[in-house]
Formats: sequence, structure tokens, C-alpha cells
Amino acid sequence: MPERRLTSGQDRFDAILGGGLIDPSIALIAGLPGSGKTVLAQQYAFANGTDERPAIYLSTVAEPLSKILYFGEALSFFDPDRVGRSVLFEDLGGQIDDNGLVGALRRISGLVERQPCSVLIIDSFRALRYRAAGEREFEGFVHQLAGQLAASGTMALWLGEYRRDELEGCPEFAVADAAVLLATEDAGQRDSRALRVLKLRGSDFRSGAHAYRIENSGIRVFPRLSDVDAGAYELGERRTTSGIAALDMLVGEGYWPGSATLVIGPSGSGKTVMGLQFVYGGAKLGEPGVYASMQENRVQLTRMINGFGWGLDDHGAVLRCDSPNDIYIDQWYYDLLDTIKAAGARRLVIDSLGDLAAACPDEKRFREFVYALLNHCSRAGISVLLTFESAELYGHTSLSERGVSHLSDNVILLQYVRNDVKVGRALTVLKTRASQHVPQSHEFEITHDGIDIKAALDTV
Repeated sequence: MPERRLTSGQDRFDAILGGGLIDPSIALIAGLPGSGKTVLAQQYAFANGTDERPAIYLSTVAEPLSKILYFGEALSFFDPDRVGRSVLFEDLGGQIDDNGLVGALRRISGLVERQPCSVLIIDSFRALRYRAAGEREFEGFVHQLAGQLAASGTMALWLGEYRRDELEGCPEFAVADAAVLLATEDAGQRDSRALRVLKLRGSDFRSGAHAYRIENSGIRVFPRLSDVDAGAYELGERRTTSGIAALDMLVGEGYWPGSATLVIGPSGSGKTVMGLQFVYGGAKLGEPGVYASMQENRVQLTRMINGFGWGLDDHGAVLRCDSPNDIYIDQWYYDLLDTIKAAGARRLVIDSLGDLAAACPDEKRFREFVYALLNHCSRAGISVLLTFESAELYGHTSLSERGVSHLSDNVILLQYVRNDVKVGRALTVLKTRASQHVPQSHEFEITHDGIDIKAALDTV
């Protein structure tokens, strides 16, 4: 008999849980006030409740039911027409005030015995602790309730205002088959939300911190980026043009499909132009592309594109312009994948890597992000071009590109050169993987047609 899973209504969250919570079981949803526990629980209720097997949502003494309903109605998935039929709300506060935990246990037992439910939610479970005469009574209540839920085959969610360091000694944590912690983490000058699966009996799950946001549509989860399949895969043999004929010759007849190219250079050296030519060159050949910029806004980019006479949007290319100050890197990654999928893109430009790194102060996490992105694109046959701004204008003694060059198949260096009375530009192919390249520096100009590579230079 196949294992039954309880869906959250959010595919990415279910994927973190190995396909969803095992049904039936007891799951503890923990987190401080404001972390999104009630929103997540209501998502479960409306995703699973039916007229035959309704979801039952029980409020206790921490927050009045009227308040839960008032704020719940602002969520897009909340359907008032289903309330009272497939999603049942009830306040246990009066029962607890009159008869304590014994009365609460009696009422819950009566509910699950009278009608099978899809999920039973208790919000807040921790608040019940403070209505017990002592720790022994509360422990007895927890074990009796868990036994009755198991005997009736009832799926239950217990919500509570716990910190992670408080959970180990709690009887409810010991009894629960699953535990998910919602928390706010310090991310430099701003806070970010992250959830962790602390336990999940009988199932594998994705470990580590997973970013999430609370939106009008509910909890939106962005699984940890390092969980990307790195198995074998095949790519085509047909080369991908850089959009610059002379550069194609320097890198060995173009880039391999699914390859990653890192373009390093100082401000104004031509990185953005090279990226646009890469996308535009592919678009002309019927290969849609996505240009993701954090360097320029849409008005500036459109002015540049029109100046070259490319009409980028008319050739199957999509512009994404985001401010690095507003980016949460996990959300940006998944939104970018959605953009790539919608466009059917075969090419991707990220301008620039430095701005993206600023949105992720954790160096290790940023490298995991880049690896996940490049691995995903390579498997999908999407060629990627990344730009990185260097501080050195003329001579480069090192490549300060956040340790990404070893992940890149091609590395191209742009720099300025002094030519008597004027400053010129030079391009050097430092690395190509599985290709014979020309490692000599070449002068180039930015014309009304884009980058125009000239003769080789003896020295730079």
C-alpha cells in the first residue's frame, strides 16, 4: 500500500519533506510569534479539507479565534464559503477555562470520534502547558492525546511558540513524529526567514536552512540551493556563438552548449555590452535568452539596446532588472528559474556577480548558490555568461571573483591599455575548458555595432 502524504499546498515545501508529512502522524510546527505558523497551518487546512473529511482548526487560549479568522481572510487561499463545511474552526478556550486539560482532551476526542477529519490543528499547543496544574499533568495530557490520535488514525498539527533550544526537553517534541522550526535569522543589515526540519520519522528530508517568505498567497518556500543533482548528463556538440565572430575564434569556434563564461573587467570596460551581444546573438538564431541585471535599471538598459539598434525584446530575449538592495538570493534564484522556463531560454546573462554576492554575505552559501545555478543550467543545456567588476584598471595581479573561476568553463579578462595619448581596451581569453584557445591579448573597440576585436597586442 503506497505511503500517504499530507500536502501543504506548496510543492517546494512538500519536496523538503520528502513528498509531504506522513499521514497519519503528529507534526509540531514551532516558531516565535510572527514566524508564520498560523498561516502555514491554515494552508494545510484549506489544501486538505473536504466536506467528507474536513480540516478541524482548534484555537486554545493564546489567540482568540475571531482574530485568527480576521487575519486569515486576507490570505488568497482562504475561502469563506468553505468555512463550516470543509474547514471547521472552533475555540477551545471556554472548555479549557471550565474544565482544564481534561475538558480539552474530552472535546478533542469527541471531535475525531464523531467524524474523520483530514487534519486536526491545535493553535497554540504550548499555551496548554500553562493551564496544567504541573509538569506531570501536562506530560500525561500529551501522551493521552497522542495515543488517542494514533488510535483513530488522525493527522495532527500542533503549533507552538518554541525556540529551538527549548524543544529538547518538551514532551510534545518527543511525542511528535515530525518537527518543523520557523525562524528569523540575521543576514547582515536585514533579517531573513528560514525553516528547518528537525525530525521526520519514517521519511528522508532535505536538511539545513530553507528560506521562506510570508505572502498574500501564504508561505512561499525556497529550498536550500545545494540540493542539486550532480549526476551524469549529455550535451550537444554544436557550439554556441558569443555574438562576436572574432571572439568565437579566440575561444575555439564558440562556447560549448551549457557552458559558463566569466567575464572580468573594470567599470566601463565592456562587460555589459559583451553580455548583451551574447543574448542578442543567440536571439537572432532563434535561441531565446534572459538578461538578469543588477547593474542597470530597465530604462538604462533599453536606451543602450536601442543605441546599438538591436531591438532586444523583438528577438526572443527577456530583461530582468532587480535592485541588489531588494534581493533575497534564494527567492531570486527560483524566480529566475521561473523566468527561464517561461521564456524557453537557452542563454542566460547575470550582470553582475559582485552585486549578487552582496545579497549573500555568507561566502560558503554564495558558492553553493553559484554551483547550484551553473549545474542546473548546464544540465538544461543553457549557456551562461557572468560578469564581475574588478578594481584594477590596467594590470591584473589576481582575479577577485569570489572563487567562481574554477566553476567557469571560460574566463575572459577585459582591461584598459595605455596607447600614447589615449586609453584603449584589451581582451584576453585566460581559460577555456575542452577547447583550444588563443591566450594572447587583443585590442577592441565598442562601436555602434557592439564589440569589435582588433589586432593582437604584444604587451598589455
